[in-house]
Amino acid sequence: MDAKNLRIVFMGTPEFAVPSLRALVAGGYRVVVVVTTPDKPAGRGQKVHQSDVKVAALELGLPVLQPEKLRAPEFVEAMRALQPDLGIVIAFRMLPEVIWSMPRLGTFNLHASLLPQYRGAAPINWAIINGERETGVTTFLLNHEIDKGAILAQARMPILPEDNVGTMYDKLMHRGTELVLDTVERLAAGDVTPVAQPEYDDGQLKPAPKLFKEDCRIDWSLPGRRIVDFVRGLSPYPAAWSGVVRDGESEPATSVKIFTARFEAARHGEQPGSLFSDGRTLRVACADGWIWLDELQMAGKKRLPVRELLLGWRDVNNCSFR
Repeated sequence: MDAKNLRIVFMGTPEFAVPSLRALVAGGYRVVVVVTTPDKPAGRGQKVHQSDVKVAALELGLPVLQPEKLRAPEFVEAMRALQPDLGIVIAFRMLPEVIWSMPRLGTFNLHASLLPQYRGAAPINWAIINGERETGVTTFLLNHEIDKGAILAQARMPILPEDNVGTMYDKLMHRGTELVLDTVERLAAGDVTPVAQPEYDDGQLKPAPKLFKEDCRIDWSLPGRRIVDFVRGLSPYPAAWSGVVRDGESEPATSVKIFTARFEAARHGEQPGSLFSDGRTLRVACADGWIWLDELQMAGKKRLPVRELLLGWRDVNNCSFR
C-alpha cells in the first residue's frame, strides 16, 4: 500500500513530537487527526496553555482531539469513526488497548533511547548522567507494557563530550523524525519484521525514571567526572542544583542551579562541597579534584556566567555547597 494513502492518527504533546508531525504533513502523508493533552492553566497568570503539538496542528490545519480520559466512550467512538490505518505516538500518555490496537497496522511509538535500555520518562537525561558515549532513537509497536513492545527500527547517535541534554534533545528530535518517516514507509510496504526486545535481568537494564527535584541535587562526594556528567545530563532543564550553606550555619540559606562545569583531577584535603574563589573563577572540591563552574543561577535570580555572578556574591569563600 502507498504510505501516502494511510490514514494516520498522530498522538503527542511536547516540542519533541512537533518536527515529526510537520514532516508527515510536508511529505504528503495523510494525518486524519492529532490527539494531544487538554489545554491547562500555566504560569503566574494561569493563562490557558496549549501543547506544542496542538499549536503545530492548528497551524497545519489539522483536526485536534483532546480527551480528558482515553477510555471515554465518546473518544473511542470518534477514533473508530476515523478508520485509522496507523497510529503514531511521540511523548504522549499511556494508551489503553482499545486505542493502540485499533489501527489496522497497529500503533508505534518513538522513544529516545536504544531500547531495551533506558525505558522510562527521561531517557536522554539518564544516558548522559550515566556517562554513556552513545544513545539513539527507537520505533516500536505498543503493547500492554510500557516501552516493551517489538522493535521496528533504531538509529544510533554518539554523545559527544560537549553535549548536554539540550543538545542531545535537539539531535534526537530530528533524527527521530527521519526514523518515523522511514518506519511509516516500511510498514506500508510490509517489509519490516517487528523484533521482540531482548530479555535481560533487571540488573542489566538501565532505567530512565521521571526526574524530581531531589533527584537533581549534586552529591559533591562523588568523583568529578560523574559530577560533570550529572550536570550535563540535567542542563539546561531541569538543572542540577546544590544548597548553599554559610559558615557556622547547619542548613542551606539558598540554592543554586549549575548549568556548565569542568573537572580537574587533583589531590587535596578539602571537604567535598568546599568553595574557593579569586573573584573571577569558582571551584568546588569533590572526591578526586576540583569542579570549575562556568554558569550558575542563584534562586530567584538570572542565569549568569560565574564571573558576573561573583560580582554580587561577596561572601562566597565563607560558603560551601551541600
